[in-house]
Amino acid sequence: MAIASRVPKRVLSTFAAEARAVPEAVAAVTAVTLPHQASERTTTRPLEFDDTARLFAGEPTSSLVRTLAALQALSVGPLVDVATAALRSPEIAGSALGKAAARATAYRHFCAGETAGEAAGVVRRLWRGGMGGILDYGIEDAEDGDACDRNAAGFIAAVDVAAHLPPGSASVCIKITALCPIALLEKTSDLLRWQLKHPSLVLPWKTHSFPILSDSSPLYLTPSEPPALTADEERELQLAHDRLLAVGRRCAEHGIPLLVDAEYATVQPAIDYFTFAAALAFNTSKAAWATGDRPIVHGTIQAYLRDARDRLEAQVRAAEKEGVRLGLKVVRGAYMAREARLASSLGVPSPVHGTLQDTHDCYNGCAAFLLDRVRRGHASVMLATHNVESGQLAAARAQELGVAKSDPNLQFAQLMGMADGLSLSLRNAGVPGQQVPALRARRPDHPLPHQARRGEQGHALCILIRPPAAQEGAGEEGQDRRGGP
Repeated sequence: MAIASRVPKRVLSTFAAEARAVPEAVAAVTAVTLPHQASERTTTRPLEFDDTARLFAGEPTSSLVRTLAALQALSVGPLVDVATAALRSPEIAGSALGKAAARATAYRHFCAGETAGEAAGVVRRLWRGGMGGILDYGIEDAEDGDACDRNAAGFIAAVDVAAHLPPGSASVCIKITALCPIALLEKTSDLLRWQLKHPSLVLPWKTHSFPILSDSSPLYLTPSEPPALTADEERELQLAHDRLLAVGRRCAEHGIPLLVDAEYATVQPAIDYFTFAAALAFNTSKAAWATGDRPIVHGTIQAYLRDARDRLEAQVRAAEKEGVRLGLKVVRGAYMAREARLASSLGVPSPVHGTLQDTHDCYNGCAAFLLDRVRRGHASVMLATHNVESGQLAAARAQELGVAKSDPNLQFAQLMGMADGLSLSLRNAGVPGQQVPALRARRPDHPLPHQARRGEQGHALCILIRPPAAQEGAGEEGQDRRGGP
């Protein structure tokens, strides 16, 4: 029996409208053009949201009603403010009542389970329905080597779980901030920025020269020459590198794609340095890929950053020169408010685009640029977006380029609970690539920065009827719900 016959039409229409208007967790969508085609709009719209019976066919009524209730709650600003503060309070989040409340609300909506095994069960269900999943062991921001070792073991366990899932159904996502102490990442990033400004600087620990920064990057974050790494810090940096390679080796053994998350600007250069070190180890022609010629390691481009396109083009050129099969996940970005606060404290411009439209243009431009590389067999791309217009443009462009539906080097992804309607529409449209919602597994008694961020992002997602003139923010997931800079 069709979903539409069991749920009031008004409820389904509201839910579908929210899916249509999903704005990368920011505000209502505005039309954009693909790069190098500024004079013409893409008119093909492969994605369909009006036929709710088809869109939600196979989805349990209870799940639809629960999701609708969650989205309605996330539209209430004061409620989100209070809940977010509670989730970030160790006293509240760590209490029995706090755990129960988190488990029944944000946790249930945004997380796939308390263990990787529970998340794997969700992947199997999605696979039966024509989609895959990303296993995300929700750990970040390690403070010391012992924590990093524990986190590496957790990531490897997630890879082992993915290895027992249907072939091609799952990727694994990691954070470098969980494998290397934050303070060391910050110091390493300072040294990499300073070296770009002063090329004569020799960094003895540096193993490759893959482009990490560009002249348009926020080099002002390092205003003076930073101290060199101590011998102990160099050893810790090597240990972090070894942890990443251990995870990468396990992924390579089982043919599991490894997605490296991006973070905030103060540590991102070091994260990219680690990511490309792993890509050089696993994505070359000498690597034994078991993923249909799909590279193992995938970095992340944050399109809300002003330097995103410059760095992307430099990375593509370097990858082709070095014989590296480039793997990239394209997102808008999750730390807009943080970047704005830091820039304001330094009295400098934010590294984030000044307008929402600039971010839309950058995202869609990067997507089109990479889709052409996918067509040529030079890259593997995951387009992670909650923005329907971006999904429409990318799907249409992939069809125009003749990218095969079976091509594993093109995938679309959405965070679990953030844009399920978009995931279903992509699946139903039969567009090239695969649809892979991101599934996070973590214990509810852990600190909950992820759930707090999802709450804020979900609120921004639900502000769907704001007039375009009010949409001044530029970010994606981490968009400040008051509009950003």
